[in-house]
Amino acid sequence: MLYRRLGKSGLQLSALSFGAWVTFGKQVGRTQARELLALAHDRGVNFFDNAEIYNHGVAEQVMGDVLADLRFPRDSYCVSSKVFFGAVDKPLPTQRGLSRKHVMEACTQALQRLRVDYLDLYFCHRADPDTPIEETVAAMDTLIRQGKVLYWGTSEWPVEAIHEAHRIARENHLYAPVMEQPEYNLLHRERVEVEYAPLYEAYGMGTTIWSPLASGLLSGKYNDGVPADSRLTQPGYEWLRESALSKERIGKVRALQPVADELGTSLAQLAIAWCLLNPHVSTVMLGASRLEQLEHNLGALDVLPKLDEAMCQRIAQAVA
Repeated sequence: MLYRRLGKSGLQLSALSFGAWVTFGKQVGRTQARELLALAHDRGVNFFDNAEIYNHGVAEQVMGDVLADLRFPRDSYCVSSKVFFGAVDKPLPTQRGLSRKHVMEACTQALQRLRVDYLDLYFCHRADPDTPIEETVAAMDTLIRQGKVLYWGTSEWPVEAIHEAHRIARENHLYAPVMEQPEYNLLHRERVEVEYAPLYEAYGMGTTIWSPLASGLLSGKYNDGVPADSRLTQPGYEWLRESALSKERIGKVRALQPVADELGTSLAQLAIAWCLLNPHVSTVMLGASRLEQLEHNLGALDVLPKLDEAMCQRIAQAVA
């Protein structure tokens, strides 16, 4: 396994990590989750990602039960949660958002579901227009000083809001966000490569990127339709299917196939390895519902050395 620092912090995360979005508590039960986490940990993965909204807290419960069952040394892995959307269906105003009340209570609930004493990483899952950023930064600072959180960050925040969070933290001697969790893949690049570019130099922020396969599109499995057992068929994810599948995007994926064939690899491994070419990517989060799928995607590290400048130019031409 390759390890990278989380931005300018001293925390080193595995270049490939494992997340529970869509799968845990839906496609994946405790038995499968146990097998997946055991395989990931055995391969050197040290970061497991989760959120309060994932299956309304059930994903965290499943992960917490499995982590307790597997008895990994607590200092051998990092676990995260995210706060904003709430963990219940149709949340009341106090059960969602980034108010001090919800941030503090959501953290306590995540700790209980995940069965840990602290969160290594805690993300503000979206920016909250109804809560002053000062309130959210102060709440995160409190959680860190209480020992319930080690590092806090943002996910899909506007760059202006991240700048403001850093200003507030600096002027008030509070802990500032260390990382951002944005979508990043061959079909979705601008935010990470352009919009967030000033954040890396100014604050040394790292990124824990999600959807390296563009919701599975870059695996090539949707080139001829939507398989019945894929995540895009899951109830409640119709919006994802509509945004992910288009003739233009599928055309780009098909154009990548000859490049993958020449490298002797799969589209999935190529797409994951490409994400790691960006030095500002601290870790690429993988999602999987089957052992063979996870094992295959972890093999992307073997493809990384093959992506020289000439090959990268071919990849860029294919998705242009």
